[in-house]
Amino acid sequence: MLSSKRLDPLLSILLIAIALIYAAQLVDFSIPPFEDAAMLMRYAQHLSGGHGIVWNIGEHPVDGATDFLFMVVSAVFIKLGLTVGQSVRGIGFVSHILTVLIVYWTNRRVNKASVLFSFLSGFYLIVGTGLSYVAAYFGTPFFALAAASTWALGLILIQKEDYPFWLTLAFAVSGLITGLIRPEGVILASLMLLSVIVMRGVRRSVSILIVFGAVFLVLGGAYFVWRWNYFGYPLPNPFYKKGAGGLQWDSFNNSLLNTLRLCLPMVIAFILGFRSRETTKQTLAFLIPILGFAAVFVLISDEMNYGARFQYALVPIALMSWTRLVDGFKFSRPDQLSGRERNMYSIALIFLSASIIYYSWFQNCFLTSYQQTCTTAYENDGRYGMGKLLAEYRGKGYVIATTEAGLLPYYSGWDAIDTWGLNDQFIAHNGAITAEYLGRYKPEIIMFHDYYSPLAPPKLTEANLAQKWFSMTITMKQYAEANGYVLAAIFGDSPYDTHYYYVRPDFADSKHLIEQISTMKKYYYPTTGKKSINYAGYPEP
Repeated sequence: MLSSKRLDPLLSILLIAIALIYAAQLVDFSIPPFEDAAMLMRYAQHLSGGHGIVWNIGEHPVDGATDFLFMVVSAVFIKLGLTVGQSVRGIGFVSHILTVLIVYWTNRRVNKASVLFSFLSGFYLIVGTGLSYVAAYFGTPFFALAAASTWALGLILIQKEDYPFWLTLAFAVSGLITGLIRPEGVILASLMLLSVIVMRGVRRSVSILIVFGAVFLVLGGAYFVWRWNYFGYPLPNPFYKKGAGGLQWDSFNNSLLNTLRLCLPMVIAFILGFRSRETTKQTLAFLIPILGFAAVFVLISDEMNYGARFQYALVPIALMSWTRLVDGFKFSRPDQLSGRERNMYSIALIFLSASIIYYSWFQNCFLTSYQQTCTTAYENDGRYGMGKLLAEYRGKGYVIATTEAGLLPYYSGWDAIDTWGLNDQFIAHNGAITAEYLGRYKPEIIMFHDYYSPLAPPKLTEANLAQKWFSMTITMKQYAEANGYVLAAIFGDSPYDTHYYYVRPDFADSKHLIEQISTMKKYYYPTTGKKSINYAGYPEP
């Protein structure tokens, strides 16, 4: 029998090997970035080029990339010679592996959990949605790594009666890093601090509170003052857009359901945690960061939540908590069982473990609402091909106004107006795009996505115009038609879900662009992957 000093490193290597094999065999890294991930890639590219944190080079800084520290680290690696894609995916992949190791080692050395429970926890994380985020170019695993590191340090602080200063400082700094990666990380780190206080008691947590507060006040405060001065607003730009309109109860419900779905197998352990007064306190403390963080999303809309990525950081936290909650639970000792009972229990345990692993992998089937297979999160995307086409005209000062602010702006390299406002301070704070604002730029191309076409014309009813997305696209459509734009294409695989492309007719490359766009044969619609029909030539009924 191997000692834990030898077994744990061997199993860690095995977990890494499993992750590498799983990534090589079952994760599709040939796909382009998901629409929303391309936005951050644009910021990282501009920052690495020395232009600052800007959406359009030469314009005022705007914080549309809510994964701030991930963007900065990506820009550093781009500056060192990696491509944007290599940088973004590389950071995500390494972060995923490190988080798996933190989950395993925290369970083994901090929670004193069994080899089986610890290995199963790491395996669960490997085959979950983490690598799907990496494939789609999201920085989600980087945020999860910081959250897992903070929680691991918090668990150590909970256990240690006398703790060194460096441990307290490491907990606070790790929490700050979590907040620098994503703004809601500040809330998550604060909830972890609250868990530590609940478990240790206020008196025994005074020094932890002081160090945590000092780090956030001094270092976090300095960052906050800098970003407010640099961007002109205290919060990231998307928060002004996504947080408008009061509490978002649909987002709240989705967040709780996402958390439950991602962490469902661990729920049994939390239920068992209420088996006695002694374990109830610990259970409630461990639920504070999980339920508290899930509830925070009542403040913003749920848009752009690819594969429940906003809640994913809670998965490693749950995986590092459940083993503590079943500690001391009475199971029958193997030497008290007959040979047949031991065999049956072993077989049942194998099947149970396999079922849990399969359940974790199965979450990759729900990354998008329109996903058709468990192996492909999203299909071929015409916006990617169009962005490549428009890249031929990069550097000519052309502007595209678009609702699709990911693939088109990133791959084209054009200046872009994000008409929804996630990357535009005027629109985010004004509440909506206006014809006057479009007139400032006079964009060469106006492109939008909505659910009408000449065969299914938009109905300009009061109820429809009250819908912000519909109202936005109608404003863009009316501006284009009032200013003589040419309708080059309306791509869609049905007349009820389409991409409109208008081209201004009075610039040097307009005729060529109109011809290229209108005759584009392989514009794949992103929700189905099918070749689109160009409805621009169809008369309205």
